[in-house]
Amino acid sequence: MPAARESLLDAAYTALARRPWSAVRMVDVAAAAGVSRQTLYNEFGSKEGLARALVRREADGYLAGVERALSGPTDPRERLTATAEWMMSAAHENALVRAMLTGCWSERLPSPAPTAGPSSSAVPAQHRADGPLPSPGDFVSLVRDRAVAVLNAAGPLPPQDAAQLARSCELAVRLALSCVAAPPAEGGVADLVRTALPRRLTA
Repeated sequence: MPAARESLLDAAYTALARRPWSAVRMVDVAAAAGVSRQTLYNEFGSKEGLARALVRREADGYLAGVERALSGPTDPRERLTATAEWMMSAAHENALVRAMLTGCWSERLPSPAPTAGPSSSAVPAQHRADGPLPSPGDFVSLVRDRAVAVLNAAGPLPPQDAAQLARSCELAVRLALSCVAAPPAEGGVADLVRTALPRRLTA
């Protein structure tokens, strides 16, 4: 029941915004979503399963936002600038995204397990949620590689240009992450990315 699952995840996210994860009660999440506590357990298995699903959903939402940013402006530099701005705003607005990108999980948040075990859930979506979450380095690679693919969609570049494009994409991602950790002054991440990137990224 996807609708109930989303309602439960929304309720868990709202509860987490108000109190530490350790103080979030399953019965309250179920009540806020308008379903029984048994439905909650059937869907996620446990509070830990709910936490993993919530973190996975926020990771997916972050990556979907990256896709939207990359599909926006036509100029490659502006696409990377928009992506860097999205990364910053997503991390600023969502504590789970900030923790995923930096690896700094506060005591208020549901911290993912270092290693994922096999899922025993009968719910397909929970199988995926129970799997390992990308590390901060994995997120850098995911965004960099997606940016390279989008910006290189017109066809293969010469090796030297392809290497420069990959370096530029990674630079934009890492600049954005540095701004998440230490927000820049006036001009923000957009000015930093535009200044750092070469004028021509693709042929």
